[in-house]
Amino acid sequence: MIDLYSSPTPNGRKITIMLEELGVEYNPIFIDLDQKKQFSKDFSKISPSNKIPVIVDKDNNQTIFESGAILLYLAKKYNKFVNEEYYWEIVQWVFFQMAYVGPMLGQAHQYLFYNPGKSKFAEEKTRGYTKHIYEILDKRLSKQEYFSNEYTIADIAIWPWTARFERHQIDLNNYPNVLRWYIQISKRPAVIKGYNVVGNFFEIPKP
Repeated sequence: MIDLYSSPTPNGRKITIMLEELGVEYNPIFIDLDQKKQFSKDFSKISPSNKIPVIVDKDNNQTIFESGAILLYLAKKYNKFVNEEYYWEIVQWVFFQMAYVGPMLGQAHQYLFYNPGKSKFAEEKTRGYTKHIYEILDKRLSKQEYFSNEYTIADIAIWPWTARFERHQIDLNNYPNVLRWYIQISKRPAVIKGYNVVGNFFEIPKP
């Protein structure tokens, strides 16, 4: 049994989608970020950064935080969604998501969605970074169906962030390869189920 501490955020959804894709048994535990439950004494014991998601794998007595590390752990444990022949190709796109996609699109949420009008400079910089990200994704997906040779943890890592394209003020029609990939993945049963596991129900955004 795996305990999953999570919330309905892009990083949280990565893991619920991954677990649903794997078809393994897990126990979802909702951490209410609005109520600051991530700073509770108990959660702080398993999450040094007070961030979700975190898994506790009782089979191996293993606790893993950071969504990218969790994806790699699960992929290696179950030997799925990380083709060893293309291992480093897959890992580099996971790291790209962790280092660039998540942080920059997270800023887009703050400056373009939650706090518009607070800083013209920040909004312009954020729009530039956001467009650059989608351009990189679109270029990669113009060459192949997925970010690697097949559907992998790289796609699972990136897709939940693109599912907030409206908050990024992005029209996916301007990025046809991302649009094709986004729609294709959004139809996967595990993605549909994994999108709403903890917290309130949200429909998967349609372009």
